Amino acid sequence: MEDLKKDRMPVDKGKRRPERTQIMTPKEAAKYLGFHLVTVYRLLKKQEIPATKIGGQWRFKKDVLDAWLLKRMNQG
Repeated sequence: MEDLKKDRMPVDKGKRRPERTQIMTPKEAAKYLGFHLVTVYRLLKKQEIPATKIGGQWRFKKDVLDAWLLKRMNQG
């Protein structure tokens, strides 16, 4: 059991995750897209933004959001 603890990365709640992270929280996705967090949750409720729930929490993939945003930009 001690071996497993050594392999874990330390959790530093004061720092945000690296920008290269492909999986984002709603807050990170909102910042990335330039949306207000409430807008992201509204889009989730209307099932208009690609996301998935993992363990009861919404998660977004950066490359999927990029494709979604480009598609929306080209529609108008």
